[in-house]
Amino acid sequence: MANSMKVFSGTANRPLAERMCEHLNLRLGEASVTRFPDGEVRVKIEEDVRGADVFVLQPTCPPVNDNLMELVLLIDAFKRASAERITAVVPYFGYARQDRKDEGRVPISAKLVSNMIVQAGASRVLCLDLHAAQIQGFFDIPVDHLYAAPVLSRYFRRLDIKDLVVVAPDVGSSRLARGYAKRLNAGLAIVDKRRVSDRVTEVMNVIGDVKGKGVLLIDDMISTGSSITQAAKTVHDLGAKEVYLAATHALLCGNAMALLDAAPVEAVVVTDTIPLPEAKQRPNLRVLSVARLLGEAILRIHHAESVSRLFQMDMDE
Repeated sequence: MANSMKVFSGTANRPLAERMCEHLNLRLGEASVTRFPDGEVRVKIEEDVRGADVFVLQPTCPPVNDNLMELVLLIDAFKRASAERITAVVPYFGYARQDRKDEGRVPISAKLVSNMIVQAGASRVLCLDLHAAQIQGFFDIPVDHLYAAPVLSRYFRRLDIKDLVVVAPDVGSSRLARGYAKRLNAGLAIVDKRRVSDRVTEVMNVIGDVKGKGVLLIDDMISTGSSITQAAKTVHDLGAKEVYLAATHALLCGNAMALLDAAPVEAVVVTDTIPLPEAKQRPNLRVLSVARLLGEAILRIHHAESVSRLFQMDMDE
């Protein structure tokens, strides 16, 4: 694409945008985001974007509604400023867990959010480890769905954990775990659990052998931390030699930090799709950056090259 490439950021995760631009050797575009006295969001693009290929980075992480509103207003501003193409770079996609009607009289929130982004004027979307892959089909515009596996796999391969078994903390994450097991040439096990309520789960069984093994528990996100820390305790009690936790998105809501602090694990490894406040930082909590991965994807989109090639390679920070 001949048009100039410009990268902008909302306020949700500006440090990630800055790291991404550093990799791209590109200046981060000037845009201001403020609040009116009544709390309404006000955005303004502070430079000319007419005819530009614009990428705007804004994960819709907590506070989800504020960050989502900021994203759609930024997209609308770029559209009205005559940007040639607008790509919404949404490393963490909020509302992704509400992807279907699991009971009567409830919305499909992920579809509604997708509609909002499209109607605001986005030309395409770039996401990372969607909670439900089918959300790609909710958009009527192109979606590039990346995985953090190239970043996380490289880190754990360098640790050279002996007798490694990748464990899915529940049946729903078994496909993700299988992919990591293949990348790391490791065994596979699955924790079978039963959901007691929205916040409470109960482990029923572990399918696979973890005794005397190095265990990597992998999931797309750590929200309250209940499921993954319960799974960690279970595999530890079954004789796992050492246990590591890993996830792409570190939501870390509620008492997640207390659960992680008490868990029998060597380390917790996450990425920087969501900014980690100082109060949640720990010596055994390692944050890997996806800035290079996103930057490479943006370059490929801009130059109309294959993005899927990024799935196969390992990538450092």
